[in-house]
Order: sequence, then structure tokens, then C-alpha cells
Amino acid sequence: MLIRPESPADHDAVRAVHRSAFGDDGDHVAALADALRPGHPASLVAEVDGTVVGHVMVGRNLLDAPPRLVDVGVLSPLGVLPGFQRRGAGTALVAAAQEAARGRGWPALFVEGDPAYYSRRGFRPGGELGFRRPSLRIPPAAFGVVLLDGYEEWMTGTLVHDRVFWDLDAVGLR
Repeated sequence: MLIRPESPADHDAVRAVHRSAFGDDGDHVAALADALRPGHPASLVAEVDGTVVGHVMVGRNLLDAPPRLVDVGVLSPLGVLPGFQRRGAGTALVAAAQEAARGRGWPALFVEGDPAYYSRRGFRPGGELGFRRPSLRIPPAAFGVVLLDGYEEWMTGTLVHDRVFWDLDAVGLR
């Protein structure tokens, strides 16, 4: 399996990944990926034998900490074709997303997702560490964070999502 940056030639395959991985919500997630793409510095694909089987994006968002705003990362969306789930593609993409966030010097990477899945990949409940969800529609258990190099104790507060998440109503349960 190869993890590499997404190219323009991958856009249709990425849409297909999200449509397949998310079922009824697949069109919504594919639209989110399309809308986030211009402002997201990291968009990565997992490729097996020349076929895109997974996709993840990591984008800059803000943490509204008491002393000042802090640039942080958000991992969203993440999708893997059903036939390749439970075979390491998602884990490899999450690890690559964490490295992308580290490479940008962000002190934390946030996610909204299944706590059982993300906790096995280093994410911890954000609320337990002093972080506040950007929306009450996000269940507390689904709001995760992994602390990265450069994190300091004062860096707590409210995650402020990129406007695209709000414009597409892609925050919290729908």
C-alpha cells in the first residue's frame, strides 16, 4: 500500500471512496472533501495496485485558547472503500495525517469520529483534556484529539472549525 498526496487526477476516485464508505451520507462527505480541498494543506490517498482505496484530509483550524488563537489541525474526512476496511488503509492514513500535522508545527490534531476506532490510533477524549467541542451536536465521546510536538499546557479552549464545515452542515450528528 502506498500513501501519497492526492493529485487532481484522483478527485473522482476520492469521491467514489467517500460515497462507498459512507453509504447514505456518501454524497455529503464527498461534497465536503471537494469544498475543503482548496484550503486544506494535506489531502492524502491510499493506493493499492494503482487503485485509490482510501482518502484523508488534514486542514488548519483554530483553537480559541485564553491567551490567543492557536493554529491546530482537524482530520476530516477519512474514508476507505469497504473492501479494504480492516486491512490497514485507515490506520496508515491516520498515521500519515498525524505526520502531516506535525510537519506543519500544529500542537494538536482533532477529529470527530468513532472513539473506539480513533482511540486505538492515539486520540484521546478532547473534553478530558480541557478542550471544548465546536458544536453541542458533536457527542462528547466522538470529540478526540492527539497532542503533538509543541503542545503546551495553556493550549486549551474551544475548537473553531473552518467555515466550510458550517456551510455544509458537516459538524456533529445530522
